[in-house]
Amino acid sequence: MARLSHWYGRLLEALMLLACLLLLTMTFLIGADVLLRNIGLGGVAPSNEISEDIIYLLTLLAAPGLLRQGQHIRIDIVLRALPPRLGWVLEWISDTIGVVCCLYFVWYGTRVAAASFASGALSIKTLIIPEWWLLAPMPASFVLLGVEFFFRMHRLALAEQRPRDDAVSAS
Repeated sequence: MARLSHWYGRLLEALMLLACLLLLTMTFLIGADVLLRNIGLGGVAPSNEISEDIIYLLTLLAAPGLLRQGQHIRIDIVLRALPPRLGWVLEWISDTIGVVCCLYFVWYGTRVAAASFASGALSIKTLIIPEWWLLAPMPASFVLLGVEFFFRMHRLALAEQRPRDDAVSAS
């Protein structure tokens, strides 16, 4: 399990790197748009739309890695104030709820993306693209989040019965 967790962590690091590269691309795109508009060349017409799509994709790419690093929203202060065993139980409850939510979003996202694909729906703004291209990353991201919740639960099962230290955003 440790080896699988290691390689999964490497996958999440690669997705974080991809998110960083997309953010850099978006930065250059916005800069080019502003520069071209300011010198009177009209700008990059789809820059706003592409930026919106990149922000959405950044969120989906980065979320599993952020969960693994403990950089997601947590209530560490409350967990630390409670008796250790109760904090540990609440960690289990929150991870279980996380898995259930991920399963729901995988199911829902897959249904929506498949329906969009089947209907041939298009996203028509400045660019015209198949709508499912925008919807397909969501269930994939939630699969990765669900897997990370299972790794978190595995680490929690092996650890001392108190709130975890491996994914804490505050001390």
